[in-house]
Amino acid sequence: MQTVTYRWPTAVTTDTPELLRWTGFGGALLLTAGAWAVRAGGVVALGVAIAGAGLVVLTWALLGRTRPDAPWLRRTLAWWCAPLLVAPPLFSGDVFSYLAQGEVAANGFDPNTVSPAAGASAEAVARVGVYWQDTPSPYGPLFSTVERAITEVTGGDPVLGIGLYRLAAVLGLLLVVWAVPRLAELAGTNERTALWLGVMNPLVLWHLIGGVHNDALMLGLMLSGTVVALQALPELRWWQYTAGVVFIGLGAQVKLPALVALAVVGTALARRLGGGWVRFTAAGFAMVAAAAAVSVVTSLAGGSGFGWVQALGTPSKVNSWMAPTNWPGYLAGAVFGPESGQAMISAARVAGLVLILCGVAVVVHRQLRGGISEVTSLGMMMSLIVVLGPVIQPWYLLWAVLPLAACLPEGIWRTRVAVLAGVFALLVPPLAGNFTGRVPELVAAYVVGIALVGGAYLVLRRARVSIAQA
Repeated sequence: MQTVTYRWPTAVTTDTPELLRWTGFGGALLLTAGAWAVRAGGVVALGVAIAGAGLVVLTWALLGRTRPDAPWLRRTLAWWCAPLLVAPPLFSGDVFSYLAQGEVAANGFDPNTVSPAAGASAEAVARVGVYWQDTPSPYGPLFSTVERAITEVTGGDPVLGIGLYRLAAVLGLLLVVWAVPRLAELAGTNERTALWLGVMNPLVLWHLIGGVHNDALMLGLMLSGTVVALQALPELRWWQYTAGVVFIGLGAQVKLPALVALAVVGTALARRLGGGWVRFTAAGFAMVAAAAAVSVVTSLAGGSGFGWVQALGTPSKVNSWMAPTNWPGYLAGAVFGPESGQAMISAARVAGLVLILCGVAVVVHRQLRGGISEVTSLGMMMSLIVVLGPVIQPWYLLWAVLPLAACLPEGIWRTRVAVLAGVFALLVPPLAGNFTGRVPELVAAYVVGIALVGGAYLVLRRARVSIAQA
């Protein structure tokens, strides 16, 4: 008897990347719809939002096993971002602090020295998280200028204000999308992988677009400035190099950690000029002078003054449970009491700062000697700051993940970074604000969300089996 082998007709063969694109888009829609429905209450609505987030993470992970080109990935990123543009603030309520700080500035006060409770309206203060109502702004003068401008344009309307902050985040993301593939080219790695691991990372979707964090502006300015400066070095185009340094300096006037990129481009300049400690020292002084000049200009031009200098330690006033430097203090506090715990946290933070400085010195030395690339140097130094710093938030991981995505080759370290990003993308529920009093509701919602994602995975796996048979 003749054996007949049946195959799926070519006309109905499923395209795996396209299936994943629209599955991820559906997850973003579920997240947005669930986030709006949560405002009316209900475990199911929160479970739907969590399921949407899980579905995006799942499809992102599966997409890493396919080989779509860079333009396809950029278009997919746009589709996944689209629903989040109309979502309420997700995963964090920091944007409400921005609104209140902008009101403080518009009222003629310095938001770096005057807290929302002392300089903003009661309505604006009520939307701010309880930890930050009496805390001045920790951000640089460039972002303080943006805050004041948005308040003046919107008249303090929170809906319009959130829309403009999200627009600023989109502009920052566009700079990131432009910069990351070019950093990958400079590092000699694959553009497609850099876009997938870096730009399409769920942490980017959640916290730069959904959460409306000003890290989008900081990262966009820092990474694009690094690209511009490094691309100027082979032919020593000084005007282009200076423009890159200015961009990095502006990023630091949003959040200070962007200054790390000046160490990278300054070391690269010293190496281009022949290396040695004399040229390295001269380049270092030049970077310090450039950073100071940009700071003075932005502080004076924006009218915010220099109060931001004394507010740099504001974020560390809250003990972050994610920061490893705080873990010894939590342990000591549980054994010996709160005072001993806080003393241990302070000591561990000092030790963390010392380790950061030592680690940065080692990385810079290796870069100067040609042992690592400029992009790898940036990723390593940002990793040190994130891991050993006094505070860790899920979006802080992007400081390190984006440059690492542009320099890590295929292998165990790239896989570890992807797993870490996926875990942190699901570690915090999609609620803006404090959720410590809603633990039972969160547990039930996670059960609902996991069940929905599990069902979606079975459907996707069945579709992938069909593809294998085609």
